[in-house]
Amino acid sequence: MSRDLLSSERSLPVLGSGMMAQKTSSFDWSNTPLGPIETWPVSLLSAVRIMLGQQHASCIFWGSDLTFLYNDAYAPILGARQTMALGAAAKDVWPEIWADILPFIDKAFAGEGTFFRELPLTMTRNGYDEQTYWTFSYSPLHDDDGTICGMINVAVDETQSVEARLLQDAMRSELSHRIKNMLAVTSAVVSSSLRSSPDLKHARETVTARIRALGQAQQLLQADVAIDITEVINRSLAAHLDRDERLSLQGPPIILAPDQALGLSLILFELATNALKYGALSLQEGSVSISWTRADDGQFTLDWQESHGPTVNPPSSRGFGSQLLHQVGPGYFFGNGNIEYNPAGVTYRLLGKV
Repeated sequence: MSRDLLSSERSLPVLGSGMMAQKTSSFDWSNTPLGPIETWPVSLLSAVRIMLGQQHASCIFWGSDLTFLYNDAYAPILGARQTMALGAAAKDVWPEIWADILPFIDKAFAGEGTFFRELPLTMTRNGYDEQTYWTFSYSPLHDDDGTICGMINVAVDETQSVEARLLQDAMRSELSHRIKNMLAVTSAVVSSSLRSSPDLKHARETVTARIRALGQAQQLLQADVAIDITEVINRSLAAHLDRDERLSLQGPPIILAPDQALGLSLILFELATNALKYGALSLQEGSVSISWTRADDGQFTLDWQESHGPTVNPPSSRGFGSQLLHQVGPGYFFGNGNIEYNPAGVTYRLLGKV
């Protein structure tokens, strides 16, 4: 290439036709460490052209200040920071994740490329925390004399796919937990019915009725209709009770939305299963009381209290059942749950909104 042609190219660099190509061409680079675009080295112009032509989200950090450039596909990643990112120092563009990505940047400037799959990063690009996941590569970029002066990042946002997988994992855990609970309840129902029945005929009738009630309670978990809280409670606990006086209820009528009926039935089924295996419902004289209130502003409180059961000992470990009582179930009420293993009986409180 002749000197005249090279001079012409550098005085009028053509970067591409996309939005960011136009913004990069018209940007006042004289106020950045890169200097006027007409003075950029051929290596930087070439790297920027390649980056701007990429269909994958890509950005470049160049120079001692790691000046930031990016392409059209990368623009949505910046969120509200698009207005200040071009030409800024990279650490000012991504301050909240700088400590996380700096080791990869250092490796690129040392001449070593990096590829990482589904890296979790908490970003605040839109003014609030976002849990995100990224598959990306960092590769070194060389100046005209072969010195490493920058790096290029190609990124893929994996957040939706990772969250979908995590949700599926949680659903599988919940399904497995429900099946185990169902088997435990069925076993306890049969044992309890046999112990309290005077003859085989009575035992057969009792077992059949309670297992039918158990099936009806499970149908409630799949229902998509609003339902009164008392019906949710009765249907969720019917299979766990061998006589009505085992359960006392006190509270005002409240119509629950389908998702909240589901959340409450999950909580109650978990509590009742534990009570039937280890708590008040495992003894003939044991009982459970449930009370609830709702304030004018929608604040909702529900209390579970076990009485006349065996002496309670806290569990040695916590599994998905604990997560269900403290997080999963209360999440349907935008609230929280707390269980206490008092020696005289388990208590549980759900706080939220309905």
